[in-house]
Parts: sequence; C-alpha cells; structure tokens
Amino acid sequence: QVQLVESGGGLVQPGGSLRLSCAASGSIFSINAMGWYRQAPGKQRELVATITSGGSTNYADSVKGRFTISRDNAKNTVYLQVNSLKPEDTAVYYCNADIYEDGRIRYRRIYWGQGTQVTVSS
Repeated sequence: QVQLVESGGGLVQPGGSLRLSCAASGSIFSINAMGWYRQAPGKQRELVATITSGGSTNYADSVKGRFTISRDNAKNTVYLQVNSLKPEDTAVYYCNADIYEDGRIRYRRIYWGQGTQVTVSS
C-alpha cells in the first residue's frame, strides 16, 4: 500500500509565502510524475504544477513566476514553494503521484494525498 501525506498549509496574509510538502511512503518501486492540484470552494479541482522524475516542470498560467515545484527523489517527496500569495489562491491543495508499486506485479497507479488547506486573508 502507498500513502501520500501533505503538510505545510495554513493561514497567511496576502503577499506571504508557504512551503507545502508531500511525502510518499509504502511499497514503492518508482515514481514517475508528481504534481500539485487545488480545489477552491464551489470550484473544480485544477492543476497547479507538475514535475517529472527528470525534473521537467509545468505550471498553470495563474501561478507562473510565483510558485515553484521541486522534488527530492531520494525522499520520495515533492514540494511546492508558494510566494506572493493572493486571496484567490485560497484552496485545498492536493498532491498526486504516478507510482509503480513494488511487488511481484508492479502495478502502476495514481495516488492522491488527503489535502492541505491554504487560506490567504488579511
């Protein structure tokens, strides 16, 4: 079994920063792409940023220049540095990972974390 656990969310003033973390654990053979998504109240979940195992990144236009995704492959962890936060960034942030499970059969599955709340308000 594999789990993704996020941390680092919280309440921050406009213009502030946070660093979100998401650690994958369990029976992992390898991890392909990892990503961050967010869902604001009453809205659909949307892509924030993704990063491949080789480090190539992709960002939503709304966060380019303010957010930075990175990963530590040795720790099976993905990070999201969020700077210059705006009230419209308020959402639950979810990480996901494309994982090959370790075992006799190496199943490939997409896993999601439980989410971490980011609230931007003065």
